Amino acid sequence: MLPKKMGKKTLYSFFLPTIVRANMIKNRIFAMRFLSYIFIIMQQNTYHKRQKEPIWIAIIRVALAFLFLFSGLSKAIDPVASAIQMDDYFISFGMGFLHPIALWVAVLMNIVEFTLGFMLLFKIKVRFTSVIFLLFMLFFLLLTLWLWVAEYHEVNNLLLFGKFKIQGVVKDCGCFGKAIEINNRGTFLKNVIIMIPTLILFFKRGRIPDIRLTGLGQCLLTLIGVLIAAFLQFYCYRHLPVIDLNKDWKKGSNLAITFTEEPDRIAAFFTYQNKKDSSILVLDKEAMMSITDRLPLFYDEYEYLDRRDSIIEPGREPKVEGFSMLDSTGSDYALPLLNPTHLKPLFILVMNDLREVNIEGLQNENLQTLVNEAKKGTIEIVGLTTNTPEEAHAFAKFHHLDFPIYCNNPFDPAKGPFIVRDAIRSNPGLILIQGGVVLQKWAWRDFPAWDKIKY
Repeated sequence: MLPKKMGKKTLYSFFLPTIVRANMIKNRIFAMRFLSYIFIIMQQNTYHKRQKEPIWIAIIRVALAFLFLFSGLSKAIDPVASAIQMDDYFISFGMGFLHPIALWVAVLMNIVEFTLGFMLLFKIKVRFTSVIFLLFMLFFLLLTLWLWVAEYHEVNNLLLFGKFKIQGVVKDCGCFGKAIEINNRGTFLKNVIIMIPTLILFFKRGRIPDIRLTGLGQCLLTLIGVLIAAFLQFYCYRHLPVIDLNKDWKKGSNLAITFTEEPDRIAAFFTYQNKKDSSILVLDKEAMMSITDRLPLFYDEYEYLDRRDSIIEPGREPKVEGFSMLDSTGSDYALPLLNPTHLKPLFILVMNDLREVNIEGLQNENLQTLVNEAKKGTIEIVGLTTNTPEEAHAFAKFHHLDFPIYCNNPFDPAKGPFIVRDAIRSNPGLILIQGGVVLQKWAWRDFPAWDKIKY
């Protein structure tokens, strides 16, 4: 019951206990809610702790992740080679009309492969990733099985199913780009082995907790993996591979040893017999040149019997056969230009297919400067293509190119060897050679200024 007359102090003293009790109740409710949140968090922590990934499964997961990361990177650093490989697949399966999209398909495949390894390494959406990983491996297991069977029938000239003749089978699946080349049989067996840990990962995927990020956080982390693979391919396509895996044409390679042959060094020995005492005298070419200085009557006193050629130093076969630099007359300039004694700096402008040459590269100011220096005799510059001499001549005339263009035609347009195509991943591309040794390589976007070139 309230007092009849209540002052300000009286009012506060009357309601204060009620206010304090209300605040205490409110605080207790807040405290209870706070403790409940902590309890939930503790439950989550306990759950994740209980779902800790077994070490042996973690080892399998990390090993498969690094395998896919390596495989993706080995192809991502050379997207042009990946596109060539993809184009070979299209041709092998009778889908050559897909040639225009070969590069895009190859780039996309490299991104998918690298991203799968990236997601597996960081435990991003493990259940989803393990399913895609298994489907990916199943596809390539069946593909490599087909390639192995088809190659066997092609090599042994057998009809598949007794009806179909197999031709143009891809001999290397390109699983690791140019870093590791494996034949179809070895690739299939490799995939069989990899399927074992892949199946373990798939069936044990429930025991691998996802990385402790929100859904958005996992998507952003996945995007980082995608961007790494995409940016690396973009950079290597516009310039050159950051690691040159072509051992025949990389910097420091001796092209003379790789592509040219060296004949046997032969010494000729001439046998003469003295007409009086029948004594035998054997002379080499150098001795024959000066014999009359020692024996003025040599040809009167000695009778020629025989000549014997002896190999004093065996020759050398090229490590890679099929390379030539032919002009319109059929003369081969490979040996004189790549000879170790040819010390004048030689710039080779590689134009694999004249129909696909980037015209902007031919009009590059730095390239024109090199051509002018070649006219002065300071350096030498030549072109190299896989087209015919007639096509090369017409191309040079149309684009007003003031240097010779030599031709190298593969033995087989479908099977190669593709020496010029693989020389540099740019069309056109520039290679600096001195004494038969590769000193530097440039894509057409990076043609150097004259004062920046060192040799």
